Amino acid sequence: MGFFIPAAMAQTGAAAPQGNPMVTLVMFGGLFLFMYLFMIRPQRKRQKEHQDLVSAISKGDEVVLNSGLLGKVVKVDDSYVILETGNSVELKFQKVAVHAVLPKGTIKSI
Repeated sequence: MGFFIPAAMAQTGAAAPQGNPMVTLVMFGGLFLFMYLFMIRPQRKRQKEHQDLVSAISKGDEVVLNSGLLGKVVKVDDSYVILETGNSVELKFQKVAVHAVLPKGTIKSI
């Protein structure tokens, strides 16, 4: 119990000198700038590139999905794509699941 008393006495003492509030504002501004440059901006760039990739998908493209599935695009809807993955096996996926468009003939060479 005795070691709580000095802490209580320290709280009743004179107030600590206050720093410059501009330094705090500059620090918050620098933190926001850092987060924007290293986190927000690159993520937006990746999102834009993926959106351009997804909007450019057309019939006959060979694609790889996020799950690693390879297929040839048979039909494209507004938000879905139908892939031929094997001998007349057609599967329907969302366009956002497309990871990359492969060069023509990639599936046959695998």
